[in-house]
Parts: sequence; C-alpha cells; structure tokens
Amino acid sequence: MSRALPKYNKRRVVFIGGAAAVVLSGAVIAGSALAGTPDKSSTAQSARTLADPGTITCPDVKSQLPAVPASAQAEVDRNLTLLDTQIAEANTRLVDTVGQGGANFVQNAILGPLKDKRVSTIDRIAISIGRQGTKPTGLDSLAACTLNTGGTDAGGTETGGTDTGATDTATPSATASATDAAGGTDTTTAAGTISCPDVKSQLPAVPASAQAEVDRNLTLLDTQIAEANKRLVDTVGQGGANFVQNAILGPLKDKRVSTIERIAISIGRQGTKPTGLDSLAACTLTK
Repeated sequence: MSRALPKYNKRRVVFIGGAAAVVLSGAVIAGSALAGTPDKSSTAQSARTLADPGTITCPDVKSQLPAVPASAQAEVDRNLTLLDTQIAEANTRLVDTVGQGGANFVQNAILGPLKDKRVSTIDRIAISIGRQGTKPTGLDSLAACTLNTGGTDAGGTETGGTDTGATDTATPSATASATDAAGGTDTTTAAGTISCPDVKSQLPAVPASAQAEVDRNLTLLDTQIAEANKRLVDTVGQGGANFVQNAILGPLKDKRVSTIERIAISIGRQGTKPTGLDSLAACTLTK
C-alpha cells in the first residue's frame, strides 16, 4: 500500500496537470476569439450614431404672419399643417437614408427639396391672406431649414429665395446637351432625362390682365425641370432604388402642383378658373 499510493498520486498529479493545460488552452482560444470581436460598447456607439442622424429644424411661420382674415383662416391653417407635415417627412427621409450619398447628400436630396416645398406653401399662405387684405412680404426668408447634429448646424446659412412665379435663377441650359464641347461623356444621357407634360398647351384663353403672371409661372415650370435635370446629373449613383423618385421626381411634382395652381388662380381672377391642370404635375424619368 505504501508503494502504490505514490503511483496513484503521481497519476493524479499528471491528470490534474493535463486538465490545467486544457483549461489554459481554452483560455488562450477564448482570448483569441475575443480579440477579434468588436467591443460591444463600440458597436452600440456606432448604432447610436446611425440611429441619430440629426434633426431638421425650420423657422416658425405662424408666429410671423399678420392678422389673418376670417375668410382665409381655413386655407392658411391647412398650409401651416402642411408645413409641419413637410418637416416630419424630411426628418423621416433623413433617418431612412442615413449613410447614403456623399458630403452634399442631405443638402441636395433633403434640405433643398424641403426648401422648395416650403417656398411654395408659404407663398400660398401669403396669397390667401392677400385676397382679403394686404399680401405679406418677406415670408420667403423663412423657407430654408437646417440640419442640427448634436447642437451643430450642418445645414448652412442659406436664405430662402422668392418663388412667386417671378424669380428663379436656375439656368434652363442645365438640361445639358447631348455632347459636351470637349467631346467627353455626356452625364445627362447616363443619368437619364426628366420630362413633364406641357402645361401651356392645355390652358384655356388667358385674360390679358393675367398674361404676365401666367407667363412668369410657365417660365418657372421650365426652370424647375432644368433644376431637376441638373440635380439628376449631380447625384447620379447616390441613394438606393427609390432615390430619384423620393429626392427628385417627388419634390419636382410638389413644386409643379403649386406653380400650376398659381396659373389657375391667375386665370380665375378674371374668368373661370381652369380645373384638372394638376394632372399635369407628375413627371417621368426616361433613359
């Protein structure tokens, strides 16, 4: 018994040592696996960054309005509600497209189209008030919105432009020719071309007193198409499958609806307001 015991103990020691080696090896393997695993706190921080792309904020229009005539109150309220809806839609798009596009994606695809929509909606508010009183001026300065990320303004300090059907500085030549002067690749052809129904040919007789305003808005319709085609070229390859519809064709339709409505209102002041022209607002992309 005295000689067997050491052998038993020796084997026991060897066994324990082997187990210790296995445990140690397991620790090394586990350590190696963990070394290649991203830190959970880092992953969570990335998720938070993507989930919080910022917030779009816009100047308050309601507080800047003069006294609203009772007969215009309902229409003004509808358009004020529409302004809130437009901001909500822009913030939703901001979240849905996080990480897409280049450095100017948010400006070109979200803030720019939002400003265009607000210009038209604010102009409708001013027109509504002006029918029964003095049309307020200067409200277009409230159209531009900004992107705030962690308290930092990333949207620039752009001031709103006037979109009354009279002014728009975009150059119609932005549609681009089929070949450039240097013989390079035509990016417009690669991106496609936006085409829209002709409004002028669908108008009834225009009263002489409304002709100037109608002509201004018809010119604006052409300018809007030119701007959309330019944006199509500038953002080629950006976004997902629905980028062109959401960021270009959709906002273009909104602008055309407002401009066409102004044309109908102009004609209606001196005659019968034409109906059904809004069916000409939607445009298509052809390649």
